[in-house]
Amino acid sequence: MGNRMMLTFGQKIRELRKAKALGQRAVAAEVGINFTYLSKIENDKVDFAAFPSEETIRRLAKVLDADVDQLLLMAEKIPDRIRRRVLERPEAFRLIAELDDKSLDRLVETIRVS
Repeated sequence: MGNRMMLTFGQKIRELRKAKALGQRAVAAEVGINFTYLSKIENDKVDFAAFPSEETIRRLAKVLDADVDQLLLMAEKIPDRIRRRVLERPEAFRLIAELDDKSLDRLVETIRVS
C-alpha cells in the first residue's frame, strides 16, 4: 500500500463496492444481509458483538471480487488456513513474531526466492 493511509475494514468494503459500481442494496441482497447493516459496516458503526462473521466476510469477498484473506485480516480475523498452521507449528511462529521488520523482510525474500 505504500504510504497510502490504511483503510478501515468498512472503508475497504465501500471502496470495493464502488469500484464495481454496485449499490448497497444490490450487494446486501447478494450477500444475504440487510442493506442498513451493510451501511453500518461501511461506516464502521458496528460494534464487536455485531461485527460480520467470517462467513459474511467470505460472501462479501466473493460478491466484490476481493481477496478473502486480506478482508479477514483487515477485520482482525485470522483466516482458518493460517490459524491451523500456527497451531500446528507454534514454535516457528513464535520465532517469526519476535523478528524485527528488517529480518522478517529478509526471511520473506528468502522464502519467495526458493
